[in-house]
Amino acid sequence: MTADQLTAIQPASAVPPTSDLLSDVIAGLSSDPRTLPCKYFYDERGAALFQKICELPEYYVTRTEIDILDRNRAEIAAQIGPNIELIGLGTGAGTKTRILVEALEQPAVYIPVDISEKQLRKSAALFRKIFPKLEVLPVCADYLQPVVLPSPRHEAARNVVYFPGSTIGNFEPSEALEFLRRIANVAGRGGGLLIGVDLQKDQGVIEAAYNDSAGVTAQFNLNLLEHINREVGADFDLIQWRHRAIYNSEAGRIEMYLISTIDQTVHIGAREFRFRAGEKILTEHSYKHTPEGFIVLARQAGFDFVKLWTDDARLFGIFYFVMAK
Repeated sequence: MTADQLTAIQPASAVPPTSDLLSDVIAGLSSDPRTLPCKYFYDERGAALFQKICELPEYYVTRTEIDILDRNRAEIAAQIGPNIELIGLGTGAGTKTRILVEALEQPAVYIPVDISEKQLRKSAALFRKIFPKLEVLPVCADYLQPVVLPSPRHEAARNVVYFPGSTIGNFEPSEALEFLRRIANVAGRGGGLLIGVDLQKDQGVIEAAYNDSAGVTAQFNLNLLEHINREVGADFDLIQWRHRAIYNSEAGRIEMYLISTIDQTVHIGAREFRFRAGEKILTEHSYKHTPEGFIVLARQAGFDFVKLWTDDARLFGIFYFVMAK
């Protein structure tokens, strides 16, 4: 595979270098509006906090997706077919992937690609124990960057990329299209894509999911600053920042911010960044798609639509696409 496919093989011990984090943070805080890359949420504490978020009553995304996957596992597996190479992007603890793999007919290879090293090692060990016949090849890497996937020992009938959660919503529409095209290259001839997509819905439901009453999402957001402090020697004072998520109905996306509560100065290496009271840093945005709109987007990337599974309230969708002939 070539670099523009997703894709130097990185072993499971590889972690994104600190120099990338530093340059990304400086670039983001130097931009207008100011931003921080959401991929750096997932240090060890961030990954644990996200697991807590997934269990919150307001956060419908994970439980709804799991329910859809669980109720439709047999039909999904039938559509995907036997003896596949399953390439999981950002599969985390592997809860959803386990449901899928249990339903698949004799899957040959599972390649999880995730940025959280500890979580990846743990999930890979679990999968090897539960599925002893399945070749498991974990890759610790940022799948948004070039990542060469390892060559499996077992020959599979075709590749199926699995992209759970609603991470595709974190991309701007043009970036989402480009990323789907890269996935299409990985899937290759006869390949497929199983992808989770958060759907458009009532604004109150969306905002509650990102502003939970227990404040776990606030901890998760603020932990990004703690991660930056620890890794690159910045001096963000977490007490002087607060979390807020707002739904932008015009853009069709939720926007998550860290807001400065005072006039303050933050030092990152030799750089100095001044913030006014009330000034915001965008840490994440997530577009909510219509089924029709997402199908059009995937078609532009080279996929043919096969099937959509959703819940009764149509909060979330799991789409299956195959490469266009």
